[in-house]
Amino acid sequence: MSIKSSIYEKKRAQNMKEYDYDFVIVGSGFGGSVSALRLSEKGYKVLVIEKGKRLTADDFPKTNWNLKKWMWIPVLRFFGFFKLSFFRHITILSGVGVGGGSLVYANTLAIPKKEFYESGSWKKLVDWENELKPYYRKALEMLGAVENPRLETGDLALKKLGKLIGKENEFYPTTVAVSFGNGEKSNLNECNFCGGCMTGCRYNAKNTLDKNYLAEAEKLGAEIISETEVIDVVPLDGNKGESGYRVLTKSSTSFFKSKKSFITKSIVFSGGVLGTVKLLLKLKQTSLPNLPGQVGADVRTNSESLVGVTTFDKSISFSDGIAIGSILYTGNSTHLEPVRYGSGSGFWRILMSPMVSGKSVWSRIKNIILDLIKYPIKNFKVFTVWNWAKRTQILLFMQTIDSKIRFTLSRFGMKTEMQEGKAPSAFIPEAKELAEKYAGIVNGKPMVLLTETLGGIPTTAHILGGAVIGANRSEGVIDSNQKVFGYENMWVCDGSAISANPGVNPSLTILAMTERAMDKVPGKAD
Repeated sequence: MSIKSSIYEKKRAQNMKEYDYDFVIVGSGFGGSVSALRLSEKGYKVLVIEKGKRLTADDFPKTNWNLKKWMWIPVLRFFGFFKLSFFRHITILSGVGVGGGSLVYANTLAIPKKEFYESGSWKKLVDWENELKPYYRKALEMLGAVENPRLETGDLALKKLGKLIGKENEFYPTTVAVSFGNGEKSNLNECNFCGGCMTGCRYNAKNTLDKNYLAEAEKLGAEIISETEVIDVVPLDGNKGESGYRVLTKSSTSFFKSKKSFITKSIVFSGGVLGTVKLLLKLKQTSLPNLPGQVGADVRTNSESLVGVTTFDKSISFSDGIAIGSILYTGNSTHLEPVRYGSGSGFWRILMSPMVSGKSVWSRIKNIILDLIKYPIKNFKVFTVWNWAKRTQILLFMQTIDSKIRFTLSRFGMKTEMQEGKAPSAFIPEAKELAEKYAGIVNGKPMVLLTETLGGIPTTAHILGGAVIGANRSEGVIDSNQKVFGYENMWVCDGSAISANPGVNPSLTILAMTERAMDKVPGKAD
């Protein structure tokens, strides 16, 4: 940008009428959607910029074998809504599109236990448990959350497991953002329990963010532009952004990367951990040098383990139901959830291997071979099962162990390094033991992803942190109201603001935290 154009933009921004928008929101997921609605309600002119596509029920694939419709891999011209990212310490599953992670998540809305609010970099700043209570309720109401009314085969097996381990009173149906025909959301159809929640609901029964927060925001005048990526954010005054920002974008799907810019008074980063942290790390080296050094730090997962249990009983179907219909609390800081895909969605089968452990890759390869030799018939049946999704129950084990990694920039994007505690591990003894007991109940065999077996790298759908809350810039990136240290009129509202390990599905907490942060923003006329 030339000096002349910079002076022009600074002068035009000095008059509020010259801003293109009062707020630009980068990302339309759980944080971005809340921000869009609440800021629009306060009278602000809002623009939401989303990298992914705007999808309808007709755009979702029938199964996850349709990679072009399911996965987001722009280099291959795949513009779906599911993204798979590989790092040294973790493999990350995330969502892309208008509505963000809600398009691909399992609908589960859980409130963390007390330990979450009393740990991490935010613990001494606010009484978070009581502070967030009304905002949890508000978010649950917005998503039309209800209790799952129907337990299926996988859920009932989990209930039996609870009785087997003496935790039968710790089994519960999940609270989910799905319509079951109770009239809670008139614009939704009744769920048919097809199990296809995570490949995109093709029956308009899943209450994704584009159907509530974002839809209401658009009614109030908010604009949403999709297939657009933010590549730069430049303070108009060249310092702390008191006069606003110039937001530079490019197309995320076109071969011709035409660039556009917008002048805004304020900005909210809501691109999820992979989007927000990567962008902030880049901007710290260029146009936003005053960003705290804590950008990229305190990244956590729910320390989870994913195990697929394939049954040999041909009469069993694990595909019927919603994506996650129940939860079993197996300990003070651990729980187990059965996760299902719809019939025919067997993509993950090509990455499965026997569930083994070992201190080195060579010992694990040896143990895989021994397992294949020891159980030839069982392994043959598992690898050749006709309908993998129908015969396989995925078990999601989560815990609140607090280890942290750090994202830094590399030549090819971002990379991870250990910051504190033990490295995330694919080998969790308790998860293995529970999976084996579950397999006994359903007459099956537990399997895990090959990336976990060979590389020892766990997989997570709950990547959190990287722009956490702290008392000051040496402890975090944002303050207790989620405003960025070092700049004016700048917020972070997404999973990267989660400042401790919730130990449960984090979507509801992101919604509640953003509801609170936006509640602190004064109205335009104030």
